[in-house]
Amino acid sequence: MLLKLYSKNNRPEDLQRIVDILNDGGIIIYPTDTVYALGCHALKERPIERICKLKNIDPRKNNLSIICYDLSNISEYARVSNATFKLMKHNLPGPFTFILNADSRLPKIFRNRKEVGIRVPDNAIIREICRLLDAPILTTTLPLEEGEDIEYITEPELIDEKFGEKVDLIIDGGTGGIEPSTVINCCDDVPEIVRQGKGILNE
Repeated sequence: MLLKLYSKNNRPEDLQRIVDILNDGGIIIYPTDTVYALGCHALKERPIERICKLKNIDPRKNNLSIICYDLSNISEYARVSNATFKLMKHNLPGPFTFILNADSRLPKIFRNRKEVGIRVPDNAIIREICRLLDAPILTTTLPLEEGEDIEYITEPELIDEKFGEKVDLIIDGGTGGIEPSTVINCCDDVPEIVRQGKGILNE
């Protein structure tokens, strides 16, 4: 199912419908400030397992990331030093993923890796959904098979054609990007850029 949303003035009932789907353990596809992504309620284990199966990833080997509305409750989900918090505050919202040491509030599936990626994307649609949900959203990029047309992860109607049967809702927020977020590992004292993506880090 495809639902068109805008950066502002969306119908409250449309937003509530998405929140209800997430609370019920559903999976959605949505726009970010980089690429379209798969997501679910980050504190519910079963939909996270569904997404890992859909993407064919092993949560014991792959880092999982969450979207937060802002940094106000970040300490509930990750351990963050003052220096790292300052760095994040300088760069978020934006196209970055900060890898931090995970906290015990996250489901067991995260603790297999002991790390979690934190995103606060510069995208009003998914941040508003996150705010209304009052919980983080697990986020992972859409899979693209080798030789497959890039439009299948950037154009909402083609995303629907490919993934519509596998997820509970697809949010049409316009054409998506193809450049992923910049990933910064902040688990140690010195932040390290492990993937240069769309974001240029402001230190």
